[in-house]
Amino acid sequence: MADQQQISVTPVHDKAGLKAFIEIAYELNAHDPNWVAPLRAEVREMFNPAKNPFYGHATVQPMIARRGGKVVGRISAHIDHLALTQPASQGMGPGTGNFGMFEAADAQVAHALLAAAEQWLRDQGMTRALGPLSLSIWDEPGLLTAGFDSPPMVMMGHHNRAYRGWIEAAGYTVAKKLLTYELPIVEGFSPLIQRIVATGHRNERIRIRKVDKSRFDEESAIILEILNEAWGKNWGFVPITDAEIAYIGKKLRPLVREDLIMIAEYDGRPVAFLMTLPDINAVIAPLKGSLLPFGWAKLLWWLRHTRSPSVRVPLMGVRTELQNSRLAAQMAFMMIETVRIEVVGRYGGVRGELGWVLDDNQGMVAIADAINSKVNREYLIYEKPL
Repeated sequence: MADQQQISVTPVHDKAGLKAFIEIAYELNAHDPNWVAPLRAEVREMFNPAKNPFYGHATVQPMIARRGGKVVGRISAHIDHLALTQPASQGMGPGTGNFGMFEAADAQVAHALLAAAEQWLRDQGMTRALGPLSLSIWDEPGLLTAGFDSPPMVMMGHHNRAYRGWIEAAGYTVAKKLLTYELPIVEGFSPLIQRIVATGHRNERIRIRKVDKSRFDEESAIILEILNEAWGKNWGFVPITDAEIAYIGKKLRPLVREDLIMIAEYDGRPVAFLMTLPDINAVIAPLKGSLLPFGWAKLLWWLRHTRSPSVRVPLMGVRTELQNSRLAAQMAFMMIETVRIEVVGRYGGVRGELGWVLDDNQGMVAIADAINSKVNREYLIYEKPL
């Protein structure tokens, strides 16, 4: 077995290094049938400071590991300077840096990569490493530790099951558990939930409406303003900037279906939202990370003629003054049921996924339980003092 001295970890500063950083993920995951290869262009853009607004409040250093001249792993070390301003009690806070984009050929490579990321964070004055976050808490947080038997849905990660042992052997302990829930959607919900929904629709003060794509920027701003407020006291929260709001809106616009994103109004004021996305991963997976030669045509056709057996609810939020109230739960059920009917009837949907959800978010866990959804994936975020 090769010893640790034969592994070198170097920072990426040029196009050739970034290409190697991107390609090693495809090489290491090539034989995993449930790994969904991201489009290479999307990964390149993620690490382009001129395009990714995350760089407007973050310092990022990608690194690659080599053994005998061969690339055998990668990691990113990064500091979200907005996260440093958050209360330490919420998971981030002063002195907390991050690692992410973690891929390694074996345990020795993993330990070398983690050690290099930790040293970079120390050199930047950080006292704690938290990860994996790839890159921000709003992208793909956590390491998959349960649910390896099926591909992830859109905007969720899939990882080698060995990574957990390698990370924990490097001295990391669990900081937080994130869950996703498999949601039955074809047959509808229980009579109790149906009564709650029907009662809500009879309440003239409540209005559930779909978003208006002709006012996309305005609607996006409403949703993300509620999101920043609703999630403001959650573990791991980092505010989304105006530049990120515009960027996220642009990236998601091709996926947005007006009848799958709901806004709940109370006395005419937007107070809650639910975002549902078709699972584009099912289309991306066969492309193996490239739109050439004909992948672009398949993707474009799908975006214009979406029929999706699977959908995911990545985001849901309610304003703070209504949180943990019966009204908030009622509006949540109303939005979920409205979307369920559309997904089944218009898009041929048979399966939904809700999350991620913090495992100690009692309100969301209660909603997930009430609609008979079951945990199908678990992600762990780790921490280590530096």
